[in-house]
Amino acid sequence: MRNRPLCFVLFSLMSAAASARAQDAASISPDGDQLAEAEPVVVSATRFDIPLDQSPASVSVIDSKEIETKQIERVSDALREVPGLAVVQTGTPGQLTSVFTRGLNSAHTQVLLDGIPINQGLAGQFDFANLTTDNIDRIEIVRGPQSTIYGPRALAGAIQIFTKQGNGPPGITLSEEGGTYDTFRETLASDGKIDNFDYSIGASRIDTDNARPNNQYRNSNVIADLGLSLNQQLRVGSLFMYSLSDTGNPNDIAHPRPFDNLLTEKWLIGPHVDWKATDWWDHKLIFDYDHERQVNDPNFDGFVPGTTFIGPTRALFRRTQLDYQNDLRPTSWLTLTSGSFFSHTEAGQERPFVSQIFGPLPTFISDRTTEIAGYLQSTVNIDNLIFVAGGRIDHFNQFGDVWTYRIASSYKIDKTDTTLHASVATGFSPPSSQDKIFGNNFGLQPEEDFGWEAGFEQRLWERRVTVGATYFHNDLSNVIGFDQTFRKALNLGAAKTQGVETELRATPITDLDLRASYTYLEAEKTSSADVGAPEGSRLPRRPRNEVYASASYLWCKRLRTTVEAKFVNAREEFNHVNFFGPNMDIGDYYFINVAAEYEINPHTSIFGRVDNLTGEHYSEVFGFPALGTAAYAGMKLRF
Repeated sequence: MRNRPLCFVLFSLMSAAASARAQDAASISPDGDQLAEAEPVVVSATRFDIPLDQSPASVSVIDSKEIETKQIERVSDALREVPGLAVVQTGTPGQLTSVFTRGLNSAHTQVLLDGIPINQGLAGQFDFANLTTDNIDRIEIVRGPQSTIYGPRALAGAIQIFTKQGNGPPGITLSEEGGTYDTFRETLASDGKIDNFDYSIGASRIDTDNARPNNQYRNSNVIADLGLSLNQQLRVGSLFMYSLSDTGNPNDIAHPRPFDNLLTEKWLIGPHVDWKATDWWDHKLIFDYDHERQVNDPNFDGFVPGTTFIGPTRALFRRTQLDYQNDLRPTSWLTLTSGSFFSHTEAGQERPFVSQIFGPLPTFISDRTTEIAGYLQSTVNIDNLIFVAGGRIDHFNQFGDVWTYRIASSYKIDKTDTTLHASVATGFSPPSSQDKIFGNNFGLQPEEDFGWEAGFEQRLWERRVTVGATYFHNDLSNVIGFDQTFRKALNLGAAKTQGVETELRATPITDLDLRASYTYLEAEKTSSADVGAPEGSRLPRRPRNEVYASASYLWCKRLRTTVEAKFVNAREEFNHVNFFGPNMDIGDYYFINVAAEYEINPHTSIFGRVDNLTGEHYSEVFGFPALGTAAYAGMKLRF
């Protein structure tokens, strides 16, 4: 008790110092009034820089500071806080991890890395299981149809990941951690700039046995961005990425597999040129090649219980892409964005041991897809009013042309610091190689969406608090499914999704950061032709209610503590007993994670976290349980 006056004095001094620093950091008007800090700039809403508070689309941003504060190791875990996104992991880390945007399929969200589309594999979706947060500067999530500027698979939206760009003296950060389930993780990060050369690199390795037999996970990742600025207007660079993961696949708890294993290897190289020809004309050119190899051995997937129908397989995916964009500003209020896109993809699967008991079956299956596209977008910015209109045509070698359009607008009211936004757009998702090959139909047409939204964002209390809400609606048609024969995939389905997304960001006092989001979703099948489930059924694994909240505080400028929680309610799953019957309900769940990091000195810190603090027993996919309580701790060194 007798130390209370001293604590009060110290607290007052720290508060005054923090206030002084905040005052210094803020901009000061000519009249001496404090101005708000500059608004973050986003790219994904229009394909060029635009302030977040003027975005004509629903955009959420997760920066590297937040990733580090919450000790997030995989991008999928960072996305759990974003409204409108449902992250579904098939059991434990390392297993198939999907993201459903606004209730649409996981293959309906385009994932990009520094502007490069990276959806891969036979299914055309992006598996977030092995995508780590190494070398990530920020993640931008734009919701609603974005096919006009991002093409195929941006039917529901786009998730764009930006790597760091070296700036300042070179430095290096090393970390080591260990914890529950025999888990060990090592990371290395370095970035900097030497004369005209800049670089950034991040690498990590994780080894864990997880909780069940044959549930081990080994993952190695490297991602680097190198650049050479030939002058102030021209930068030539390249992106490099390599990933190798080895997972045991234990299957669901009712049908365990003690030996099944999946090896996945990915690599990507993406040279790019950024050229600012004049103050009113910018060019960007990206060429990339990516490769994915998957080996499933011994592969117990099959139609005959107790036997191997397919046997060990090796899936191959190779893609070459070329993306050119130019931004022309003939006047101060008009930006014309145009570009062209080329993609050639080869996907196949070697099945040397496939059983022939049901008749001749090929030992190698493959698909080749070529796409050529062009787009044009006009952005008008007059007195806080932004109006965007654009169109795109994509030509495919297998099913011809696809047209899409997008109209979006935002208006910022300076007096109340309010932004209103709305958009209407179309999107498409082409049939995947898996649809065409295993569905025995190379004449499939793309799935299509007509979507619209309207919302607002309100900033309060000198921008210490930001709240936003958006209503959205999607009508999905041409959905690929199976008829009563189960012999051929057809375009015969339809679905509708609609709901409300809300988001809160607040910094009520210095060093306290609050985040919260809530999503209400109705996702309904509207066609009876596809036999997967009856008409009117809720789309599987899409929760009706999702709530997320987090709080982070920096104590005495040294100890950062964070707590986050999520609640998921009202989900359904396919009826595995009666396939033609209605879906079955699956349990609600919640989890609480806590994390802390203490800075011993500018070069050393220790950290720890506890995931699923309450030991909640739950499954994001029915039959595939998530981990129970897990604790991890480690040390970080900076040079």
